[in-house]
Amino acid sequence: MPIITLPDGSQKQFDQPVTVAEVAASIGKGLAKAALAGKIDERLVDTSAVLTDDTALTIITEKSPEGLEIIRHSCAHLLAQAVKILYPEAQVTIGPVIEDGFYYDFAYKEGFSFDDLEAIEKKMAELASQDFQVQREVMPRDNAVKFFKEMGEDYKAEIIASIPENQDISLYRQGDFIDLCRGPHVPNTGKIKAFKLMKLAGAYWRGDSKNEMLQRIYGTAWTDKKDLAAYLHRLEEAEKRDHRKLGKQLDLFHVQEEAPGMVFWHDHGWNIYLQIQAYIRRVLRENGYQEVHTPQLVDRSLWEKSGHWDKFGDMIFTTASENRDYAVKPMNCPCHIQIYNQGLHSYRDLPLRMAEFGSCHRNEPSGTLHGLMRVRNFVQDDAHIFCTEDQIQSEVSAFIDLLFKVYADFGFNHVIIKLSTRPEKRVGSDEVWDKAEKALELALNSKELPWELQPGEGAFYGPKIEFSLKDSIGRVWQCGTIQVDFSMPGRLSAEYVAADGSRQVPVMLHRAILGSLERFIGILIEEHAGAFPLWLAPTQVAVLNITDRFADYAQSVCQRLQNSGFRAIADLRNEKIGFKIREHTLQKIPFLLVIGEREVENQQVTVRTRSGDDLGAMTVDALIDRLKADTAH
Repeated sequence: MPIITLPDGSQKQFDQPVTVAEVAASIGKGLAKAALAGKIDERLVDTSAVLTDDTALTIITEKSPEGLEIIRHSCAHLLAQAVKILYPEAQVTIGPVIEDGFYYDFAYKEGFSFDDLEAIEKKMAELASQDFQVQREVMPRDNAVKFFKEMGEDYKAEIIASIPENQDISLYRQGDFIDLCRGPHVPNTGKIKAFKLMKLAGAYWRGDSKNEMLQRIYGTAWTDKKDLAAYLHRLEEAEKRDHRKLGKQLDLFHVQEEAPGMVFWHDHGWNIYLQIQAYIRRVLRENGYQEVHTPQLVDRSLWEKSGHWDKFGDMIFTTASENRDYAVKPMNCPCHIQIYNQGLHSYRDLPLRMAEFGSCHRNEPSGTLHGLMRVRNFVQDDAHIFCTEDQIQSEVSAFIDLLFKVYADFGFNHVIIKLSTRPEKRVGSDEVWDKAEKALELALNSKELPWELQPGEGAFYGPKIEFSLKDSIGRVWQCGTIQVDFSMPGRLSAEYVAADGSRQVPVMLHRAILGSLERFIGILIEEHAGAFPLWLAPTQVAVLNITDRFADYAQSVCQRLQNSGFRAIADLRNEKIGFKIREHTLQKIPFLLVIGEREVENQQVTVRTRSGDDLGAMTVDALIDRLKADTAH
């Protein structure tokens, strides 16, 4: 007679063992229809799972956080079922859930084409509409190996053979299709309502380049067609905003094979870079930071003492000279401690805030490199705060205020906060980690900010708060961070004289707001689709003359704007004004000034925006006042 405790604390008692589906039905017809799975003690199970003992149970529906993943996992099986019907000679391998969807790898000598995807997707829709019951079966391992070999599914047999022989194997059947899987899955294929196959790719069996190449089919699945349409729209927008394409179109930057993962900044892109750097530099000075600069090459011994060599050795570029090994700086923190150590500090000197636009190199795998978003050479708006334990919360609180102001100045107002706690591999005692984690948690709670916990995701030397931005099309970018470090300063002999005259080790706060400047510029390019706000635009104003007769006045207007501190150009080419307007609009220049006979006579300019709005005629002084107001932050 199991007693089932529901999330609201209510209980239901049954006279005999009961399935998850039966519990849902006892609550109501609507829940019975919506049920996708159940959750028992954080373990997901199928709706067919039988409950024999007293337990707490949550019914999982498409509105549950876990619901969408279950739908996507089941959609991967639906894909495999459709492929086996259309291409019986294809062998199935693995099909996991990934971000925003799923994929399935197939061994198929003929290879799939994009046209095949249309046929497969059509067959998937047909199978979903047949509402096959999805049933879980259990089979001894050796029997399962034999079963799949007899089916001609050698890859599945190999996967099962690698499982310990004393284990039973979980299989799922829908119609005539059966697949290896731990589950859970939707109770029937009719629950899979909105999906689309996206692309084809190659993938090595078990991810090993020595093995055969398989065909990978990617797909996406959502709870309903509205969410699917919204996702496809986001993809279209993301394609339009691709920073690599816009970087080329707007002449901002490029990367090339001779320097993989390293950026060649062009004049326009470097202009944006310098504007951001100047802004951050001003903000840091206003908030009590020193700015320093440290070497690119530092002896290996420093990185061994700091712990970075053991943790990141395979990602550190190295070189040698005169029988000494050097690391090309992968991060700035050990170098900042070297500056701190030059002289004896008192508790009265703390907090000491030390900032650097530090150029770092990390040997990221070539397959992960992606435009500005993942590079091998990057510059951080990095800073380290040396403080006492009692100052941690006030410094973290001040940093959070500063971070929110900077993000708002860049147009980001939706910030997601996560607290990452101790990882399995770490330095420092549990007592030290307890203090560090508690300090960050108290700082967040004192600001009354919503935050999520990420257990085990902290840095090896301390916990951290991560700040992520949500952009205009709903994508999330992790940028800012602040980390509490009780360990590294002591490892590198940093200390201060406390009020009682004793020598103490300072706490070190690692913090960044933008993170990598390269990556942040990539985010800005995509956020604004290349149409930067006025203060960041590499060219803010283009002055366009209608004919050569007005060139002198156009040039004088341009000069006045430049003298007032604006980035202005004069396009005096002998081209039609419509051509000039189109060209500079495509370059996304915020303001276009048209100079003709009337403008010269009235000593005015006619102002157009890149979006096509006609602001009419105004004096240059009035324009300058408007530009100054628009660039204030």
